[in-house]
Amino acid sequence: MSKNTKQTSTQIGRLASETLQSSSASKVAKSLAASALSQRNGDRQTGGKMEDTAARVLASDHFAKATKVLAGSVLSQANKQR
Repeated sequence: MSKNTKQTSTQIGRLASETLQSSSASKVAKSLAASALSQRNGDRQTGGKMEDTAARVLASDHFAKATKVLAGSVLSQANKQR
């Protein structure tokens, strides 16, 4: 199985941190932020459930731009074989 070695950038890491600290951020946004931060260093990659969540966020018109940015980052770090 092919391994995706991409890591979360500093800019996305900052956005993810701000999202997790925000009292107004949605549960979905916070989940995406946590996933992005967990991939900041090391060789972790997005799991199947989070990949599905990120894809649904990107396909929807009901999420904030910041949530979509996090979703795009998380999705770009998914397993290449899925």
